[in-house]
Amino acid sequence: MPTTRIVTTRTLSMAAIAATIALTAAGCGNDGASGADGRAHGITTQATGKVAGTPDTLTVVLGVQTKGAEANATLAANAEKATALIDTLKAKGLDAKDIATSGLSVQPTYGPSGVITGYQVDNQVTATVHDIGRSGELIDAAAAAAGDAVRVRDTTFSIADDGELRAQARERAVRQAQAQAGQIASAAGVGLGAVRSITEVPASGPAPMPGVFADRVPTPIQPGSQELSVTVEVVYDVD
Repeated sequence: MPTTRIVTTRTLSMAAIAATIALTAAGCGNDGASGADGRAHGITTQATGKVAGTPDTLTVVLGVQTKGAEANATLAANAEKATALIDTLKAKGLDAKDIATSGLSVQPTYGPSGVITGYQVDNQVTATVHDIGRSGELIDAAAAAAGDAVRVRDTTFSIADDGELRAQARERAVRQAQAQAGQIASAAGVGLGAVRSITEVPASGPAPMPGVFADRVPTPIQPGSQELSVTVEVVYDVD
């Protein structure tokens, strides 16, 4: 007796779904833009371009520190010396816009038993010197105005207009990134495609020169050479 096979509607539905999935999977070929995991193919490189330039600006943070038994008297003494320092910088040719108060504090001082013994006042003045050749003279004059209360907190060299140097560093970074990507593509046996994106990585500013104060006249200040760098991240397509 011939065997009779009964195919239910549910069986047909499951078979149709399976066939549809199979056809869909077969039709999804690799177009070169994405892999099996659905993520885009690409080569990402990061490179840093560097150039050297001569600093033409010095930023110096000068402090005036006074101590005394009473807060008001100590603050007044500090104000007198800080004013003398600022007036001296102006008299030496610094513009008012290049002189700024960058910090002021009044703090109690304590003895071994934890009892307040007096007060300390610190006033910080940040001066921007555009003629580095005169910076030693200016620091000496400020020190003379403030006397033993003067403190040199920090000195930082910089280049006022570094646009052209940064453009050179940026170009070097992009070229270096392209060379690295080409090496990676060659090693992987693939072709290097078009640039997908270029991102400039934020860079920190120049490292400050440690603050120093010498008792020689004039105080020697040498700018030396400063390195500027630009870092970029470039993503390339893969052919």
